Amino acid sequence: MRRISPVDHLLNEAGRWLSDLHPPSRAARPYPAQPLPDDSLNESQRRESAAFMRVNHAGEIAAQGLYLGQALVARSEAIRTHMRMAAREETDHLRWCERRLSELDSRVSWLTPFWGLGSLTIGLAAGLAGDRRSLGFVEETERQVGAHLESHLARLPEVDARSRAIVGQMREDEERHRRQAADAGAQSVSAPIRFGMAAAARVMTRTAYWL
Repeated sequence: MRRISPVDHLLNEAGRWLSDLHPPSRAARPYPAQPLPDDSLNESQRRESAAFMRVNHAGEIAAQGLYLGQALVARSEAIRTHMRMAAREETDHLRWCERRLSELDSRVSWLTPFWGLGSLTIGLAAGLAGDRRSLGFVEETERQVGAHLESHLARLPEVDARSRAIVGQMREDEERHRRQAADAGAQSVSAPIRFGMAAAARVMTRTAYWL
């Protein structure tokens, strides 16, 4: 029986991630906006909602990169499974954001490949620090993402019930991911790392809002 090499393991993980990220093209869970009526947004409201949903899509691309990087170098199968399960739900978020952007006659960020590759690099670095620190990185990431989503709910047009339903469900999922990471034994990240994560997130969100 052929022994699986580290390279084989990395390729298997990457292949699994790519299959989750691309096909199938539909989300596994129902679209949160489905039961809500079509919007009556004016042009200014439509552009504002589209900008926030583009930022959210960029964030979900980044999350996929982070989870892939962390899964690739995880020490234990339990941590790899944890990352894959979280990534699967994040894939639902991707599809929801893409669908909503299409409804708003808008597009994803032009820098989408950059967000994915940059986050993959960060995820690899976090994973190499060890499983507990990797989980701590997830916990802090989800805490910051939850705060961003909360701010989006406060700034999205009140009449845009469809976008608000999507962002609300995403916020619930991210909080659950944060709790799961904490329960799995996450080790808190240091203050400088938290500051760096927040700074990187600000760059991404402000750029993706326009580009």
